[in-house]
Amino acid sequence: MLEEKVAALLNRLSFQLEDKKLVVGVSGGPDSLALLHFLWMQREKKNLSIVAAHVDHMFRGQESFEDALFVKDYCEQKEIPFEMKRINVPEIIEKTKTNSQVASRQARYEFFEGIMEKYNYDYLALGHHGDDQVETILMRLTRGSRGAARAGIPFTRPFGNGYIIRPFLSLTKAELTEYCQKQNLEPRIDPSNKKNIYSRNRFRSEVLPFLKAENQNVHEHFQRFSEDIQNDEILLQELTVQRMNKVMKMGVGNKITIDINMFLEMPIPLQRRGIQLILNYLYNVIPMSLSALHIDDVLSLIRHQHPSGTLDFPAGLKVIRSYSQLSFQFEVKASTPYSFILRGPGEITLPNGANIRLDVIDEKENIEIKGYYALFPADKIELPIEIRTRKNGDRMSPKGMTGTKKLKDIFIDSKVPIQDRDSWPVITDKNGWILWLPGIKKSAIEGINHSTSQYLLLTYNKQ
Repeated sequence: MLEEKVAALLNRLSFQLEDKKLVVGVSGGPDSLALLHFLWMQREKKNLSIVAAHVDHMFRGQESFEDALFVKDYCEQKEIPFEMKRINVPEIIEKTKTNSQVASRQARYEFFEGIMEKYNYDYLALGHHGDDQVETILMRLTRGSRGAARAGIPFTRPFGNGYIIRPFLSLTKAELTEYCQKQNLEPRIDPSNKKNIYSRNRFRSEVLPFLKAENQNVHEHFQRFSEDIQNDEILLQELTVQRMNKVMKMGVGNKITIDINMFLEMPIPLQRRGIQLILNYLYNVIPMSLSALHIDDVLSLIRHQHPSGTLDFPAGLKVIRSYSQLSFQFEVKASTPYSFILRGPGEITLPNGANIRLDVIDEKENIEIKGYYALFPADKIELPIEIRTRKNGDRMSPKGMTGTKKLKDIFIDSKVPIQDRDSWPVITDKNGWILWLPGIKKSAIEGINHSTSQYLLLTYNKQ
């Protein structure tokens, strides 16, 4: 019966056991011991190569060491290659203040990956079963997980240079216990699996029995649910990538900017996944404190009527909205004020790499101009020219209007992103009169004036 259920699962998922090289994670408990025995029984028929790998986490002293010796003895009897490692996880927890289950899992998986590399094996087989699947899905739904996380435990996923597989997801704990009895296996029992201090154990002892009383095959429905969610998620992720490639662009220092108007044209399920896609790219390791609420905050910032705003995410990630642009970037540094002087014809390079050049030209002189430019009557300008960052209270007399206007208001009207305003070049004459905001506004004295034949030509080229 067990063999038939495993075969049905593998067939449904188009996975063949034949000719596989497997590292089998074995704790010595019923689930992993049943898996090791099952694969050992299939070794000749399926041409399998297997290695058993065991980790003693050293939580239970001599008792956990005896678990290791038990697995070692079993493997010697069956002539299965055996690898083990004792890892002082309590000491790791004391030093790193990491959750015990997280620390144990990390230590265990690092060891498994090393064994796969040592033997050059492609797969790590683990004994997770259908009851584990039900518990995991319920726990994640209870925590508010979204997307693929709701699918629970995947049958297979990339791991190291290979893959993890879980052939027992169609089976219950009771079926594995029965299999051990029929095969005369006497697995070790870890007493911590019954402690209700762990949330999984509470779901196991209180919620799972209720569901099984309602439907003894509930694990099969949860497994189908898991597979459906995973298949749907694959399609949605592909659609998300296609749409986000048209919406976002990469900048310097892993800065990602999205066009809000184009983003809002995407279906809402793709919007959420699009934000998650960006976060997955920017974070090398997703912070534990990052949750679905952070994605809600981003979507709220995007849909808010106010044209600007900032969110502070874990590990120093900044999310900044400026009009129709939304940017994601780590360690957004405040711009350093600068000031450059041009006492005559010449060129300076700004901190952002842009160039500003001053030339003295004759009215009739033909000159090729690249980039932005401004032309001023030479008799109206007192040298030197200063190129600087803005100051509090800066005002200018824009061309085409009477009076003066605050630079702050000009930046707002021109929809200059907040993060760019403090580094934007402000060009003045000797008396401090603002002549030009390159690419934004020219002053009222800019242009041809027939009272003079000589002009100062300022050009601005972005890199």
